Amino acid sequence: MASLTPTDEQYQDHILQGVSRTFALTIPQLPESLRCVIGNAYLLCRITDTIEDDNALTMVQTRQLTDMFADVVRGVASAEEFAQTLYPLLSNHTIPAEHDLIKNTATVIRITHSFNSAQRMALERCVRIMAKGMADYQETESLQGLRDLAAMNQYCYYVAGVVGEMLTELFCDYSPEINAHKTRLMKLAVSFGQGLQMTNILKDIWDDRERGVCWLPQDILSKHGFDINTLQPGMSDPRFQAGLAELVGIAGNHLYNALTYTCMIPAHEKGIRRFCLWALGMAVLTLNNINRQRDFSDGVQVKISRLSVRATVVTTSLFVGQDWMLRLLFKLTARNLPVVDFSTAVLPEFR
Repeated sequence: MASLTPTDEQYQDHILQGVSRTFALTIPQLPESLRCVIGNAYLLCRITDTIEDDNALTMVQTRQLTDMFADVVRGVASAEEFAQTLYPLLSNHTIPAEHDLIKNTATVIRITHSFNSAQRMALERCVRIMAKGMADYQETESLQGLRDLAAMNQYCYYVAGVVGEMLTELFCDYSPEINAHKTRLMKLAVSFGQGLQMTNILKDIWDDRERGVCWLPQDILSKHGFDINTLQPGMSDPRFQAGLAELVGIAGNHLYNALTYTCMIPAHEKGIRRFCLWALGMAVLTLNNINRQRDFSDGVQVKISRLSVRATVVTTSLFVGQDWMLRLLFKLTARNLPVVDFSTAVLPEFR
């Protein structure tokens, strides 16, 4: 295991505040023995995402750097050399906190290499799959969207489903009681990740289009008679809105699977449950906003309010150990979403 300096974990806690206020809020809810490894896992994913997102990098550079970073996480490449290569290439598109994160990659990796073998394997696998998948999809990015729902499923797996699998591996390493349900949890984890990622895709449709990208599946929109090439912000076209509603419903189904996942975590593990429920609750509220305002033209219009965030935190914390109440709250909150099937968990079939 790597030897940490006294300031390494202080830096990790500090930079988490800068790159994700949501995770900075949810990670402290976890049991103490999970906080450091999951905080570190998030930063590894954020570095991978930064490489993919910065539009100043060529596709060749993106592929080389994501491969290099996967090797850094495995411990077979230099974190310092990686940072010195990537940092000067970053553009203003990348936020200052992410510039700082890249510059301090070696600090993050020292923490990564301090974990036990099961934890390291989970983190290494996640970064390897995410890095390759993101680079593959970047090479096909366009305003024409993805070919079909299966392609969207695969994309969501690369950027979020694999994260759900990693978290499940870490939860199972932490708790033999959770590990007893690992097979079922791993399947639900992929769906959990897809529900969160689809919500982000739908919220960010117009922001993504501004940078020349669309992650919507052509087949769903074509089925309703809409040509994705005519897509414009603020669309009142009923054909587009019907396709959007179907995608909202599919995301809602995945979020119901996320609730099933959460309820399989032992009731006494309230911290892990809160970690899951807060993300789940905020995603359902976001889907509600999208569904109510299908002609929105900017993600800000469907972003949930701070009051809604506080209400999610308070309500789910109050009933964190009561499965029947959590299911009731979900059904009440999601009651206006289209085609959400509360009777069964529909798992994605694409792996």
